[in-house]
Parts: sequence; structure tokens; C-alpha cells
Amino acid sequence: MSQDAAVERTPNPASPADPAQIIVAGVDGSPTSWDAFSWAAGAASRSNGKLIVVYVMPFTDPAAIYGVPYDYAGAENLREEVASELKDEAELRAREIGISISFVTDYGDATQTLTDIARKVHATLVVVGRSAKMRHHLAGSLSHRLTCRKDAPVVVVVP
Repeated sequence: MSQDAAVERTPNPASPADPAQIIVAGVDGSPTSWDAFSWAAGAASRSNGKLIVVYVMPFTDPAAIYGVPYDYAGAENLREEVASELKDEAELRAREIGISISFVTDYGDATQTLTDIARKVHATLVVVGRSAKMRHHLAGSLSHRLTCRKDAPVVVVVP
């Protein structure tokens, strides 16, 4: 194949016929997730793309697993409150950058949920922050599990 043929088949990122980039960014309120949000917001701004911010809430809490008395209604209210605070913070940061976002909350495993959402919206990129917790470096982190999947390119933002 000649060089000219390869150039002809390579899409031009500046071409108006190309669809806008759809970026999915996972946030959990940690400093590294906000670093990932900022990186994703910058990429969305530069590409005139769409940014979908995702917060994944766990189904169960450790206290429930060990049979400790647990206030499920209180935990649900706390999860919803955290999600609301994250949404408000993400919208504030997006306004400061000059972009609009979609904010999605869901329950489940973060890896599977981010992958499902990325597939559903035909994301061109998934962005997460690298975990700063030592146990995640030993046992496997969200960023590592996502990079092992083939659903969309993954950017792991390292602080």
C-alpha cells in the first residue's frame, strides 16, 4: 500500500463530516477522579465533543456483608446526597471551562457500569483517574480492569 492510499483512508480529525467525540469520564470525588474529569473536559472542549460524567454507586456496603445492623434507607440517602454533590461540582467545573456535560449515576461494579455506558453511547474514549490506594495497586484497580477491555480506548490520568 502506498503512503497516499494510507492517508486517504485515515480520517481527518478536523473534517466536519466526522462525528463529534463522545467521552465518558468516571468520577468518585477523589482528587485523581477530578484530575481525570479535567483532562476529559479539556479533550471534549478541544474536539467539540460531548462529555458524559459517570458516578457509580456500589450495591452493597461492607457492613451488610458481615451481618452488622445496617440502616439501608440512611445509606441510600447518603449515596444520593453524594451523587448530588458530585453532579453539582462537575457542573460547576464544566461551566468554568465553558462546556456542558451529561451526568449519569448508576449502581453496580464500576468497571462493568462504565463499560456498559460507553458501549451504549458509542463512546470514543473512557477517562478515569489512577487509584492512589496501595491495595488497588496490589489487587487491581478500576483503571487496570478498564484497560484490559476492548470496548473503547481508555485514558488513565496519573496525578
